[in-house]
Amino acid sequence: MAGLPSKQLVNTAGGRVQARNVAPGHTLWALDGDRTVKTAVVWVTAVKARDVVDVVTDRLTITVAPDQLLAGAESGWIRAGDAMGAVLAWTPARKLCRKRLSIRPGYELGYWVGATCADGTVGSNYVSLVVNDEGFASRYASSLTVATGLPARLEPVTRPSGFLRRDLPGFRVRVVSSYLADLMRQYVGGDAHHMRQGFPRVVLRDLETFNGFLDGYADGDGYRLKRWQARTIASANVPFLAELAVIIGARFTPLPRGKVSQLLITDQWERRGTFVPETHPIHLVESGTAEVRAVLPRTATGAKPFTLYSFGLEPYPSFLVNGHSVRAAG
Repeated sequence: MAGLPSKQLVNTAGGRVQARNVAPGHTLWALDGDRTVKTAVVWVTAVKARDVVDVVTDRLTITVAPDQLLAGAESGWIRAGDAMGAVLAWTPARKLCRKRLSIRPGYELGYWVGATCADGTVGSNYVSLVVNDEGFASRYASSLTVATGLPARLEPVTRPSGFLRRDLPGFRVRVVSSYLADLMRQYVGGDAHHMRQGFPRVVLRDLETFNGFLDGYADGDGYRLKRWQARTIASANVPFLAELAVIIGARFTPLPRGKVSQLLITDQWERRGTFVPETHPIHLVESGTAEVRAVLPRTATGAKPFTLYSFGLEPYPSFLVNGHSVRAAG
């Protein structure tokens, strides 16, 4: 017998709702592969039962019937009563309500990623760029909007100059979006700090996107040579530059640890034939994992049994319970 006890919270499109309050016509969240989707409730049934189990994961605890099927991260569907030690499919429930973006691949995506890697700031729920060059800030704002659909505009600001010992005029582009911030962290391997970020291999999907990346990064941390058709970019993140050097077929000699190294990029680098396209997700991967730490049986005491609720859903046959993916009744 599968189902959820009456007070167990279910993730609906309108927020968390107790199982007993879910009704036909409600929309629930579900995981489809690595993305969250919505699915509709078409019917609800309720039955009485004496036994349930508390499935304790490293994320949260959910209470379900022993026969309730839970989605394994890689092992298919698992009976809740047998889930001890299993790794389940999970997504952060608190992030379900945020706006999702449709990312558009191409030059602008590459430019935005490159400029952010060079000069941007990625916060918990925002991405920003503060620079002195109005043209650079304008190109950044335009590329961000084209690639993500989010509106971005320039704001005049002042920036302190340690060299001149006075404030200088500058421009800021700041977009509040936890989805966008998480997406940028995904692209660079989880940590967007300039010294720890990995090379964003998502920009290798095609030459158009990669050239956008090179232009964006060079606008932030590079300069064009006067007597040679080439640009130089600089960073103290040696692994980042070393990976980029392999992609463009360039020689790279890093400076001692902690010093800023430079990489020369000629305008004719494509002739070397070292660029190899790669396919990586450009959308945010919303699926994660939750490890089951304990499965604790519970039996109804006294004369009052548990009421277990089951749902029929369309078009997706699963739904989220405190972020954990479970299968609806067949």
